[in-house]
Amino acid sequence: MSKQLTKAEEQIMQVLWQLKLSTVKEIIEILPKPKPAYNTVSTIVRILETKKFVAHEQHGKGYKYYPIVKKETYSNQSLHKLVNGYFNGSFKSMVSFFVEKNDVDLEDLEMILKEVEKEQRLKIKD
Repeated sequence: MSKQLTKAEEQIMQVLWQLKLSTVKEIIEILPKPKPAYNTVSTIVRILETKKFVAHEQHGKGYKYYPIVKKETYSNQSLHKLVNGYFNGSFKSMVSFFVEKNDVDLEDLEMILKEVEKEQRLKIKD
């Protein structure tokens, strides 16, 4: 999966990741105001099916849609694209940028490092 989503597609995917299985009408209910038209959301969901992000199952006379790409998978791919596109593939450069430009304090950075270390230890055990 190396396809990038548009902002509208990503917004629909966020709802589908949250709901897990849903109709177009249910997706629209979750979206913020101003609500998009039914046909707009329906078209975007069909585009997401074409891109292999979403699949559907028959539900009465209509369909219920569900994500087939995990949120974590897409997030990871998007992050790598960001790092490669703006920071020459260097996570170190990205972190330095956020520390410098966004007032990340040392305490926050230490907490992040502890979380990463904890995750790494858990991976080693698995």
